[in-house]
Amino acid sequence: MIRIEIPGRERELILENLVLDYNGTIAADGRLIEEDKELIRSLAEKLHVYVLTADTYGTVEKECGGLGITVKTFPKEGAGSFKEKIVKELSGHVCAVGNGFNDVAMCRDAELSIAVLDKEGLCPELLKYADILVRSSREALELLLNTDRIRATLRS
Repeated sequence: MIRIEIPGRERELILENLVLDYNGTIAADGRLIEEDKELIRSLAEKLHVYVLTADTYGTVEKECGGLGITVKTFPKEGAGSFKEKIVKELSGHVCAVGNGFNDVAMCRDAELSIAVLDKEGLCPELLKYADILVRSSREALELLLNTDRIRATLRS
C-alpha cells in the first residue's frame, strides 16, 4: 500500500493496486521496456500490480514473467471496456497508467491516473482524465516510488 498526503486535499490518497497498460505504455512493439523491469518489481512489493493487454504480439507472458505481477489479457475488440471492468472490480485505491484511447475509461475510474507520452504518442482524450502527464513509463513508475513528486505535482 502507498499512502500520500497531498496538501490542500481533504483526504489522503491511498493506493493498493497499480494497473498498467502494456503496449505503448510499458512495452514497445511487444517488448517490455528493459529499464522498467526493476521498477515494476519494486512496486510489486508495495502494490498489487496488473498488466492489461490484448497481447497483440503474443509476448506478454514471456516479457512479464518473474516480475511478481498479474497479467490480464482480453480480446482485441473492446479493450477499453475490459480495462474499465477490471479497474471497477478492484474497488478503488487504483492507480492507472496508460497512453491510448482504450485507456480512457480505466483512467477515468482510477483514484490516480498517469498518462504517458512516449514513442507511440498519447491520445488527447486521455488527458481529460489524467491527474499527471509524464514523458515515459519510467517517469510514471518512479513517481510511485518517490511519492513526494506526486505530492508536489498535485498539491493545491
